[in-house]
Amino acid sequence: MRGRGEVGGGPVVARTREQLAAARADVRGRLALVPTMGALHEGHRSLIRYARERADMVAVSIFVNPLQFGPDEDFDRYPRTLDEDLAACAAEGADLVFAPSGSVMYPSRPQVTIASGPMGEVVEGAARPGHFDGMLTVVMKLFQLVRPDVAVFGEKDAQQLAMIRRMVLDLDVPVDVVGAPTVREPDGLALSSRNRYLSDEERVTALFLSRALRAGEDAVPAGPAAVVRAARDVLDGAAAAEPPLALDYLVLVDPSTFGEIDDAHSGPAVLAVAGRVGATHLIDNLPLRFSPKES
Repeated sequence: MRGRGEVGGGPVVARTREQLAAARADVRGRLALVPTMGALHEGHRSLIRYARERADMVAVSIFVNPLQFGPDEDFDRYPRTLDEDLAACAAEGADLVFAPSGSVMYPSRPQVTIASGPMGEVVEGAARPGHFDGMLTVVMKLFQLVRPDVAVFGEKDAQQLAMIRRMVLDLDVPVDVVGAPTVREPDGLALSSRNRYLSDEERVTALFLSRALRAGEDAVPAGPAAVVRAARDVLDGAAAAEPPLALDYLVLVDPSTFGEIDDAHSGPAVLAVAGRVGATHLIDNLPLRFSPKES
């Protein structure tokens, strides 16, 4: 399969459903899919490497999905860097890239979509109504078109990962969904395609997100309520920064439901935070684990 694509010696590049079907017919062995919206950075590249360890061949999809953007969000200005993305895929040894246009992905406006249910209406879903319906719809379409054996998603989008796992479970989709660890800059900022929007001053403010998570992690031995207090203390400082961080949410949730936990909780949890710096919406999270409290 290698060497027939548009990048010399790189992956096969499919832009239409017919090209994808032809490339998929050539796949031998276990196929992993890494769904992306492009503007690939080291975090995405780490997902490709993670997928390579779990399958014989790796496909990457590149598609900025309009269904998961709200009317006042950044769909039009979301970075589109296909040439650079194809070079990154080639460098990481991807075998196939599916890069459809909007009309290829949605030949007509969808009348039937995936409903995210109660889990999609909390935390990030409350801040971005309809976002998870659009995300699950495009992921299901990619699963149907690419037919992967395994799909790799970043743990930075923890709620997205949890919802995809739930969709696969509830709808009996034959795909093994795997989460890969969040990749961070040396200063702690979680890698995101939206980081390129930040000015130097805004980037300094954005660091409050990861600092809040680390403060919460340090408070784990004192219990869930202490974790939230420690993180919120850091974010209070972010609100007074210049420019300020406008907090969307700070929550400590059960990773399987994204419902908030109480102070008696033991076992895994996710400390999730999101906010806006200037016009840029940023999210971050940290998986935690609480030991049972001694009686």
